Amino acid sequence: METSLFTVHTSTLFDPTSKQFKNNISIVVNTANGAIEDVFQRGSIVAQVKPGDIDLRRKIAMPGPGFPRRQPPGAVNRGLTPGPRLFVATSCLAATGSYEIRTENYANGLRLPSICDTCDGVDGVRRAVRRRVAEGADIIKLYADYRRNTLRAPLSGDAILFPPMNRNPATVMFTQDEMNAIVDEARSAGLPVACHAGTSRGITMAAKAGVTSIEHGTEANRSAIHAMVENGCIYVPTLAVVEAVAKERLPEAQAIAREAHAIGVRLAAGGDTGAFNHGQGAREMELLIEAGIPVEDVLEACMLGGWESCGRDACGYRFGWLEKGNRADIIALDTDPRIDEKAFRKVSFVMKDAHVWKQNSIPVGFIDRIMDKAAHSDSVLRLEARVT
Repeated sequence: METSLFTVHTSTLFDPTSKQFKNNISIVVNTANGAIEDVFQRGSIVAQVKPGDIDLRRKIAMPGPGFPRRQPPGAVNRGLTPGPRLFVATSCLAATGSYEIRTENYANGLRLPSICDTCDGVDGVRRAVRRRVAEGADIIKLYADYRRNTLRAPLSGDAILFPPMNRNPATVMFTQDEMNAIVDEARSAGLPVACHAGTSRGITMAAKAGVTSIEHGTEANRSAIHAMVENGCIYVPTLAVVEAVAKERLPEAQAIAREAHAIGVRLAAGGDTGAFNHGQGAREMELLIEAGIPVEDVLEACMLGGWESCGRDACGYRFGWLEKGNRADIIALDTDPRIDEKAFRKVSFVMKDAHVWKQNSIPVGFIDRIMDKAAHSDSVLRLEARVT
């Protein structure tokens, strides 16, 4: 009978719990439940590689990073398409007249699509959180501040002859009571709260409200950074986004991330998905290292920091470090990131839930696995239809 267990053998493995590269570690994984069955250290680089085992010796292995994203998870969770483990907000929370598509022309009854769950007042924001929970959210995302005054001096159309100096600054959109209510309601549902905040005031208010993570923080002063430390907030600098949309501000953003790390703010790595092409998440890690943050700290932020930003145990999974019972997520690099600044772009092995998706730098098992999962899902749906 075919066993569901096999062993992954490594010679160099990064352990985020100790921030150390460890030698000669083997991991036993179970394809039946997608979990790690055992982790043990060998006496030397020599390993008993049995048929079906995976040999990652002479590569740099590590747990699969947790890269916070807010995307629809249905097809991935059902096994209909390959993809990362997703934790979704369904829709973000924002105040009236803030995070929305604007136009100067509403002729002929033009209606623009909504890009947020608009809510106001303590009762209103509580209702919005409850709507998100009912829609299946894994995480609540709110906008603490945003550039709300787009139509004051629009960038599109005919140019404004004499635009104001600060054309459209980001300003806080919720009151402290509203932010407090959002976090309180999310906690009642057992969900973490991610907060878009760029201004120092927005960061400080969100931190005081108790949000799980602050995204961006591009205008953070020292007081705002200390507010994150004092309230246990995770900071997601999204440096790759700054580079993509406002490159001239990248040195300032990197300086903020460096100072936050030095002061003791908990870091995670995320990319504000959609601002740049998919598959370029490694750039965030490269920019954090370029900012002066040690490689080991950046790796730990990507792994444990990613899990923590998704709600820790409340997210329903344990990932980001290798331990019995955790998700069997493992990747391997061809080169050492302590030596090669482009190492994160040389991923030669990818395992998620004990299933291999990339080996020897080649994607494996995509079509067969998708078709098998789709056939199983279709039969289950037919069964459910008969039952209901």
